[in-house]
Amino acid sequence: MTTEPSAPQRYAEGDRIRREVLGDEHVNSLLSEWPPAKPLLDLITEYPWGSVWAREGLDRRTRSLLNLALLTALNRPEELRLNIHGALRNGCSVEEMAEVALQCAAYAGAPAGISLMKAIHEVQKTHDGGPGHS
Repeated sequence: MTTEPSAPQRYAEGDRIRREVLGDEHVNSLLSEWPPAKPLLDLITEYPWGSVWAREGLDRRTRSLLNLALLTALNRPEELRLNIHGALRNGCSVEEMAEVALQCAAYAGAPAGISLMKAIHEVQKTHDGGPGHS
């Protein structure tokens, strides 16, 4: 019988994973100094990051690719770009992300797939200094 982690354990694990995927700079800057945002930041750190991302059922690469598809379908461009950086950190290749864009075009519409493809291209240039790097 395994025991569920406590809220402080989920938060600590979520913070660790979130920093590994999104980077300290993002985590430290994202509304972190604005007190009204603290409850929201605590929620996303403990639950999506500490409860879902910490699970063993899917690896981080798969979770990143799923996030790209979901954020594309939901038309969340700001979060999408952030998660493309995270996907690159998690070892996803540009080619894999392009396949997700194609899948999104088939299921969420061509404009969604095109938006993801453009975002991948833009982020790749800033992430690694230029095209051609996967």
